[in-house]
Amino acid sequence: MRLRSEAGFGLIELLMAMVILNIGILAIVAAFSSSQIALSRASKISTASALADSQMELFRAIKYDSIALDSTTLGSTDNTYKCDVALGTSCPNSTSGEVTTTCGSPLPNECNPSRTVTGADRKSYRVDTYITTTTPTNGRSVKLVTVVVRDSRNLSGRPLARVGSTFDQSTG
Repeated sequence: MRLRSEAGFGLIELLMAMVILNIGILAIVAAFSSSQIALSRASKISTASALADSQMELFRAIKYDSIALDSTTLGSTDNTYKCDVALGTSCPNSTSGEVTTTCGSPLPNECNPSRTVTGADRKSYRVDTYITTTTPTNGRSVKLVTVVVRDSRNLSGRPLARVGSTFDQSTG
């Protein structure tokens, strides 16, 4: 038995080919979109890491006795600052465990517990600095400096960078 006509099969084949092609194109567009988001996040993390390292370098350049935060500015910090794990306390709590001093005016960046900085990517970041003391087992007291960088538009979100370093009295 022979089919009488094959009319319309070309149109169905064309429709199927177009559907398959559209699925492929949409998958490629989705891949570009997700890669753009990933690149943007990587750029923010990279800039935040550079800002954290830059802040930490300020402490590496000064003497041990000068490593402290301004006590008057520390009292005006918000809950995002006060609730960070760097303080080792539960939220909300005071920042009484931090090493403080009275810094001069204008307030140098190494004395400022929280400041907003524009990164190399022209985006705004918040740099929070925590200075606490700790005593290792059978050791002498050291200062633990922790720098946390957050996206200034999303302070409640996960920090973009966290850098910590200990300073011993032998650093001058």
